[in-house]
Amino acid sequence: MGKPTGFLEFERAKPKARPVEERLHDHREVYNPLPLVTLREQGARCMDCGIPFCHQGCPLGNLIPDWNDLVYRDHWREAIERLHATNNFPEFTGTLCPAPCEASCVLGIHDQPVTIKSIEQAIIERAWAEGWVTPQPPRVLTGKKVAIVGSGPAGLAAAQQLRRAGHDVTVFERADRIGGLLRYGIPDFKMEKWRLDQRLTQMEAEGVVFRPGVDVGRDLTGEQLLAMFDAICLCGGATKPRDLPIPGRELAGIHFAMEFLPLQNRRNAGDALHNGEFISAEGRDVIIIGGGDTGADCLGTVHRQGCRSVYQFEIVPRPPDERAANNPWPQWWNTFKVSSAHEEGGVREYAISTTRFLGDKGRVTALETVRVEPKTVDGRLQFVPIPGTEQRYQADLVLLALGFSGPEPGGLLDQLGVTLDRAGNVVTDRDRRCTVPRVYAAGDMARGQSLIVWAIAEGRHVAATIDHDLMGSTELPRPLAHGNDVRPFV
Repeated sequence: MGKPTGFLEFERAKPKARPVEERLHDHREVYNPLPLVTLREQGARCMDCGIPFCHQGCPLGNLIPDWNDLVYRDHWREAIERLHATNNFPEFTGTLCPAPCEASCVLGIHDQPVTIKSIEQAIIERAWAEGWVTPQPPRVLTGKKVAIVGSGPAGLAAAQQLRRAGHDVTVFERADRIGGLLRYGIPDFKMEKWRLDQRLTQMEAEGVVFRPGVDVGRDLTGEQLLAMFDAICLCGGATKPRDLPIPGRELAGIHFAMEFLPLQNRRNAGDALHNGEFISAEGRDVIIIGGGDTGADCLGTVHRQGCRSVYQFEIVPRPPDERAANNPWPQWWNTFKVSSAHEEGGVREYAISTTRFLGDKGRVTALETVRVEPKTVDGRLQFVPIPGTEQRYQADLVLLALGFSGPEPGGLLDQLGVTLDRAGNVVTDRDRRCTVPRVYAAGDMARGQSLIVWAIAEGRHVAATIDHDLMGSTELPRPLAHGNDVRPFV
């Protein structure tokens, strides 16, 4: 694919970020697009590798070598057709996906992998600019009605696929606006919301009905939903935050990341804040507990709010700069990574555990910590405190970015009577059918906390299942049928 000698002639190039001193004063996206000539060179780096392992790295099964080659040859219209064949929302994955495909790139065995994510983003941006992305309403209507509960990437992907198959699709969202995590959990500096809005406009033109501000399970019961629709698809995500139940947790000034991040997004959009509350890091000493993507989102946000200082804690040791011997290609690379938020400042602390929150007059003022080391105890990995490493950190704002432990229990899940596994996730078979007839689940609600690319793949897959069950057959693709999904049957 591409130019046969391209990987020997061209080095990997990534989009350049706007200067830190500029971007800290706004919430616009950080990265500038690559020039056209550079993009074609990057496409040329795609090797004729024989077995494209990037396919197994991508849950969507994206035809990556195909559109790399088409970009190199300047055939952009054909490139977006190949890209849309497997991915409803490449503008979302192009900005937000951590690119497991690049970790699996064959060129990555001995060199820097192809910039797959940047090429993907360039293709969809060119397609929007050229007017190639247009509504695709169904040619024939089936008369079948499907309810999607939740409007994150899984719900939106399922909705678009089912509508294009001819079904009447209604998407319910309890928040004020459609988009779920894309709308309220992702900072604008990672993905500006006009990208989401332009795709929602396309879906509305195709006939998808959006109903924001409806809390299904409270405003509309599960019994009512089953009476109104032929099928229900649960795509509410894994929104139950993982807590840190240690002494002092009740102090004011300690917040979950998803209490903090949506407020800034609402302010950016000009929306009214519920009860007028806004959590600000301005002038504060901030500690973020959690070193993943959500922690980095908090980091970039507190920088823009004008924090006085910020530390980010991670309980695991610092990853190596290069792949370790026990982390070979084509596995996901567990290496030290620097996001745009980390470039902007702050101190990252590894192998550290918070043992106690300290406060004054009911508000947090400091954290007590201890260094830890991973050890296997009784066959389980544990982080064991190292005596003599106790330390105190000043903080008057603490953000918990420890991930999510599953969907919120009760409510709609209890009303429908679906089965949950030990982790609290909705149990489904491989085709995303729940244990209750006519009820399906996809995305983080069934899989557990995962990547956006998995959510879109799940949404496309469950759409094919629902279409098949309603009509007796389906022509919709099943992206998770190619072997990437290793979950067992119920």
